Amino acid sequence: MTSANTSGTAATKPRLSRDLVLAKALELVDAEGLDALTMRRLGQELGRDPMSLYRYAQNRAALLDGVTELVLNQLRIHPEDPDWKAQLRGIAHGLRTLALQHPNVVPLLVTRPLSTPLGLRPLGTLRPLEQILSLLGAAGFGAADALHVYRAYYGFLYGHILNELQEYVVDPEENEVLLRLGLHRLPAKEFPKLRALAPALSEYDGEAELDQGLGILLSGLEAQLSRQAAGPAA
Repeated sequence: MTSANTSGTAATKPRLSRDLVLAKALELVDAEGLDALTMRRLGQELGRDPMSLYRYAQNRAALLDGVTELVLNQLRIHPEDPDWKAQLRGIAHGLRTLALQHPNVVPLLVTRPLSTPLGLRPLGTLRPLEQILSLLGAAGFGAADALHVYRAYYGFLYGHILNELQEYVVDPEENEVLLRLGLHRLPAKEFPKLRALAPALSEYDGEAELDQGLGILLSGLEAQLSRQAAGPAA
């Protein structure tokens, strides 16, 4: 009787696959953070022997890379679109949305690549770079210039995302902005300007801030492209 019940329980388990393992890993990271993601814990969440997971990720580092790829694969980039500025705006908003949906994954997106040489990184993490280089090349930027643009663009974008995620309201129910943001704890004589910015800080709009920064960046890039098109005579 016991054997039959065990067999029935096993039959209800979905077949293990890389997609299933990574989806559960992302779910765990979203819920409890990166430190919670271990082979043992993931095995528990899946109801499987942790050793069976090594078929889909050879170690924890590979698991983290897989989670990063899983998130970045949701980013939609269309390098064939002739409206390169609209594409860069769309990519920026898409990445911001993913970051807000998966804030615990952001450290993987921002800092993990620094520990791995470019050519050894997971292919899924390099595709956005390849696609954006193609987009910029089609727009008229030279190869080296396109790389500079990519670096400036992602530097701004990741900086914005990190800044938005650290906007922390101590007490959302408090009406007084100094108290709501916890700025009342700062010595008034040492931080007068920061305390004075309380109303502006309390009304932080991440999407609007992103659009404003993109406007500055894209206007400069468009001017650069126009100067290149005009040639030496300009």
